[in-house]
Amino acid sequence: MSIADRITAATHWLATPPGQYVLAREQAYFDNAVADIFGYHALQLGMEELDLLRSSRIPLRVHVGRGANAGLRADFRDLPIESNSVDLMVLPHTLEFSDHPHQIVREVARALRPEGQVVIAGFNPLSLWGLRRGFGSRDEYPWQGRFIHLPRVKDWFALLGLEIVAGSMACYAPPCADQKWLDRFAFMEKAGDRWWPIAGGVYFLQAIKRVRGIRLIMPKWSDNVVPKKNLAPMPERVSDKEGIAARTRVR
Repeated sequence: MSIADRITAATHWLATPPGQYVLAREQAYFDNAVADIFGYHALQLGMEELDLLRSSRIPLRVHVGRGANAGLRADFRDLPIESNSVDLMVLPHTLEFSDHPHQIVREVARALRPEGQVVIAGFNPLSLWGLRRGFGSRDEYPWQGRFIHLPRVKDWFALLGLEIVAGSMACYAPPCADQKWLDRFAFMEKAGDRWWPIAGGVYFLQAIKRVRGIRLIMPKWSDNVVPKKNLAPMPERVSDKEGIAARTRVR
């Protein structure tokens, strides 16, 4: 599937009842996550038809993608962005629809400034949504994506110096095509975090780029490398007559 066809398929799916169900929960999470992140530059990689940075207070917000709605058209594997320059990056289902997800994470870590943050959303293969992908057709969006296990994403983050500071699950109801069935399974959304917290259809991760500081302790060079020793003065040699006279006086 070409990039244009994938964008069209994603747009159509988001208009369906399951797409609206996922979008409502993802938009709520991103709105809350990015609201208190400050800086000067924010990027959204993928799904440029959505504005997941609308609650951000960062002045410069750019959508990066390959579609017509992108503010910056670029390949996620090789971003034309200066290293250590971005304060916030959001990736809505960007990794599972890429052939090189690990390289994208590398680019994110490179472009983020120290203490910059990244927020991602991904479909959970250990869920009813992952089960639907395993036993159903993979010709339609989003089932043709390669759902990535959450521990694997965490390992990528740890290797690249991205420290996870928050996370959550959502979309516990099965991916029903009809709205009435989604409404009937609404109780699963309320009980999901308590009874099956790892089985949400969508997971979220928020991480901070940590750069450990190195402080060089330089030696204090001095001309007096070896301290001077305070030696006792050498006694003067006296003649035999002076020694006899001294002993005589002592007695």
